[in-house]
Amino acid sequence: MELSRHPTTVYQAIAAQLEQSLHERYRGGDYLPSEQQLADHYGVNRHTLRRAVDELVNKGLLQRRHGVGILVLMRPYAYPLHSQARFSQNLLEQGSEPTCERLLAVLCPASHDVANSLGVGEGENVIHLRTLRRVNGVAVCVINHFLADLTLWPGLQSFSSGSLHDFLYQHTGKQLVRSQTRISTRHGQPKECRQLEIPLQSPLLCVRTLNKTTDGAAAEYSVSLTRGDMIELTLEH
Repeated sequence: MELSRHPTTVYQAIAAQLEQSLHERYRGGDYLPSEQQLADHYGVNRHTLRRAVDELVNKGLLQRRHGVGILVLMRPYAYPLHSQARFSQNLLEQGSEPTCERLLAVLCPASHDVANSLGVGEGENVIHLRTLRRVNGVAVCVINHFLADLTLWPGLQSFSSGSLHDFLYQHTGKQLVRSQTRISTRHGQPKECRQLEIPLQSPLLCVRTLNKTTDGAAAEYSVSLTRGDMIELTLEH
C-alpha cells in the first residue's frame, strides 16, 4: 500500500480508507479486527493506526469498548417527527435490528412535569417504566415512560421487551398517537452514560413526548435520552 511517509498524512490516509471500508464492509454493531491486525494490514505501527482510529472515534463512527474491541457505529439513523412515528418500525425499514428491554417498572408519585402532561395531580401515583433501546446490539437510547391509567399496571408486569405501544394496543385496543414533542440537549449523567455504554458527559438528545389515544385522552408521557451521534431527527410536514 502506497502511503506518504509524513506522519499526519499517513494516519489521515488510513483513517480515510478505513472509513470507506466501514461503509462498504461493516454495519452498526460489528467489531473491527484488533489494532495489531489493522496495523499489519496497513503496514504501519500500532501508534499510527491508533491515531487513525482516534480520528474515526472523534467523528462518531467507531467506539472503543474496553476489553472487547473497536465497535462500528454506522449512523446517524433518520427518525421522523410526526404523529405516527414509531422508533422500532422506522429503524426496521432502514435495515436495522432494533430491540427493547425493560430496565424498570414501578409505581411512583408524578412530578410536576409528568402531572401537567398527563392531567393528574402532582404526587399522584403513575406507572413508570424505563426501557433501553439497542440498534444492532448498540445501546442508542433510554426511555422513561409514564402512564396515568393504573388499571394497566397488572398487565404491564408481563411487559419485558419489544414495543410498548404494540403491547398496549394488544391489551387495550387503543392506538397511541404522538401529540406533542419537545427537544433539548444536555450532557449525560453517570448512570445514563453507563446504561448507554458511552463516556461520561457525552451529549444526549432529550426528547419529551406526549402520546394520546385516538379519542384525545392523554395516555403516555415519555422522556427519551438518545445518543446525540446516533439519531438524526427529521421534521416532516
